[in-house]
Amino acid sequence: MALFLLYAVAVLLTLWASAALYIDLRLPSIKHLAGISYALLVIFLAARASTHLQRLLICSAAFAIVLIWWLQLKPSNDRPWQPDVVKMPWAEIQGDHVTLHNFRFCHYRAEFDYTCEWLTKSLDLSQIRGLDLAMTYWGSPYIAHPILSFWFGDDQYVAVSIETRKEIGEGYSAILGFFRQYELIYVFADERDLIELRTNYRKGEEVYLFHTTASPEWARQLFLEYLERANQLRTHPKWYNALTRNCTTVIFRSMADIGRLPPGTSLHNWRVILNGRGDEMLYQGGNLEGSLPFPELKESAHINAAAREAGDSADFSRRIRLGRPGFEFVETGGVDGKTH
Repeated sequence: MALFLLYAVAVLLTLWASAALYIDLRLPSIKHLAGISYALLVIFLAARASTHLQRLLICSAAFAIVLIWWLQLKPSNDRPWQPDVVKMPWAEIQGDHVTLHNFRFCHYRAEFDYTCEWLTKSLDLSQIRGLDLAMTYWGSPYIAHPILSFWFGDDQYVAVSIETRKEIGEGYSAILGFFRQYELIYVFADERDLIELRTNYRKGEEVYLFHTTASPEWARQLFLEYLERANQLRTHPKWYNALTRNCTTVIFRSMADIGRLPPGTSLHNWRVILNGRGDEMLYQGGNLEGSLPFPELKESAHINAAAREAGDSADFSRRIRLGRPGFEFVETGGVDGKTH
């Protein structure tokens, strides 16, 4: 049994190395040949080996060579980027005052027909009142894209989406996301950009919006951590990875770095990877407002219809929250109690 498992691992490593050469080799004329040739060479050498140990060592050594090369591939901020990610956000922080540069506000006519404004936004950290979570689904209930929205009071929200920074003509592929194809970007934007895109213009995406129990102080710490990471990416780009550095793992790593993971959560919880169930994990830890059983709370959190009705109205953020459990303060304008 142990020998079978070792061979299974060797096969998986060989397949991954072949795929890495096929996908990430920066020489288009030979990348396809390189991936196939690698697999054939490993099979040929392993077949000529006389012992199981020799075969496993051949597979391991060949994989190690490819892995060392792969780890040397460097991300870049200098590529022909799509218009919606052409600029990197960055911030100047002086006490409570933040000057946020390249705050995005894309005006959509259709999913791929838009005009982007890149604004400079002044923020007062002392005005942070709380934190909301939007979850976007487009197929499997186990996979979603989270967007955190920091509430600054007076119907002012700064939404942040951690995404792949795609080049012109490039689309997202879950398979390519496991390799070194996409750089990482933090998008700081208006909710009429990040959320309305997903509710009103993309087809087949469903968005759920929750108000969290995060305290203003906790939300402030996380926002500052986001700003710091965005500033770092502006000068030191990083690769996106669908498993280890994605839209959800980065959020929880940021929470861990400020020493304040939400109650009942863990970096190693399976629902951080299969993040479509992440809202359920947060609910079970008492991190979502709204005194309803989770299925009812999630049903009430579905905002597509309200977002379409709100359209491009100036009070879009208020209208997608109005009347939903956990968002009672929208009607009163008050600040609810927090627990983190």
